[in-house]
Amino acid sequence: MHDRLHRPLSTVSAGSSVLLRRIRAGQELETRLAALGFVPGAVLAVCRNSCHGPLVVQVKGSRLMLGRGMAEKIAVE
Repeated sequence: MHDRLHRPLSTVSAGSSVLLRRIRAGQELETRLAALGFVPGAVLAVCRNSCHGPLVVQVKGSRLMLGRGMAEKIAVE
């Protein structure tokens, strides 16, 4: 997942917007995230990322908290 164009969501600075490219997780987590709007092509705005603890991400008009491990499995550009 760590190629030159895609990076984990957990590395994106607060205030940045990125494009979701793929999710590398089990089927259950992928389905859960898709139901929340985390689908390839969605624009994600990182509202809070303090390098420890959960991230706050805005997707499709809703703000959600994601655990750092979950954010590590989401590839963005």
